[in-house]
Amino acid sequence: MRTPLCDMFGIEYPIFAFSHCRDVVAAVSKAGGLGVLGAVGFSPEQLETELDWIDDNIDGKPYGVDTVMPQKSVDVEGENRDEMMAQIKSMIDANHWRYVDELMERFDLPPLPEGEEAGGVLGWTDDVAQQHVDIALAHPICLIANALGSPPKDVIDKAHEHGVKVAALAGKAVHAQRHINNGVDVIVAQGYEAGGHTGEISTMVLVPEVVDAVAPAPVLAAGGIGTGRQISAALSLGAQGVWLGSLWLTTAESSAGPAVLQAYLDATSADTVRSRCYTGKPARMLRNSWTDAWTDPEGPGPLGMPLQNILTSEANARIARSGRKDLAFAPVGQIVGTMNDVRPVRDVMFRLVEEYIETVERLEEGMKVDG
Repeated sequence: MRTPLCDMFGIEYPIFAFSHCRDVVAAVSKAGGLGVLGAVGFSPEQLETELDWIDDNIDGKPYGVDTVMPQKSVDVEGENRDEMMAQIKSMIDANHWRYVDELMERFDLPPLPEGEEAGGVLGWTDDVAQQHVDIALAHPICLIANALGSPPKDVIDKAHEHGVKVAALAGKAVHAQRHINNGVDVIVAQGYEAGGHTGEISTMVLVPEVVDAVAPAPVLAAGGIGTGRQISAALSLGAQGVWLGSLWLTTAESSAGPAVLQAYLDATSADTVRSRCYTGKPARMLRNSWTDAWTDPEGPGPLGMPLQNILTSEANARIARSGRKDLAFAPVGQIVGTMNDVRPVRDVMFRLVEEYIETVERLEEGMKVDG
């Protein structure tokens, strides 16, 4: 399984693991892959705490940080979170606020305890994303990735000045070419099957297109990959490694709540949908009553990023507190149909490598027989 990316990052296996959970990140890196912490859900102060913990618990192994710097977002800035939140809320129209209130009443969501305020993700604003980058580069990371296109040129240059490689996700070959032209080092070719923000071209079609478009730059395959057989297929298509996110959601180290975890375990590969109802951009998640409500022709439809998440922040907090898996936000790819048990990250890594080796050996044996 060893590829040039292993030498580039000092890892044993070209398995890159995206996770919002620091325990998963550390466990993957210690098992020979490269854990990448998703920063978008953290305030700058929280991200500092998470990275300090990783530094203390990763045994000196390499890791990375994934930020979200959208090409288009609302223009807000402020000295503190409250100021930025107030600016964003002022941009949301009364009709959308009314619809969310109606949904919370329709689904009989319990109110939040007195004094508890709903949050909302500010990591999708440029100001917070820039702070995330600065904090990340102050730690011994080896990779910084952007989930929504090329990072700004100054961010790429800053990362390179710190000796940090830059990765960017791409859903089309033309996007990947643009990333390389901007100075990005590694392309993550993310297919339609993937969880979270994703495009409309399938992994099997996308990966070779991207590999050909950006050669000799390294490409990671993402979307619908969760077994050693699928890793073998990805490398056969020309990728130098894989970028896995969904697979870690049902590991023992995952921070998924009980309701969401059970939803993942019960789901089939046909139970996901691409929806704008949580972030404002198309993202794959488990389909449920909440996602259906945002496709209702009688409703106002979702807003763009980051307005939609701020609009629904109270509802999301009340859903999380209620423990209802029929409403909970559960981002995941179509690989969820094979995520049927809970195992430690180390065991998952071992099974990926073992199945990859078995697959390659079986193919080689088959070629000998045919010959």
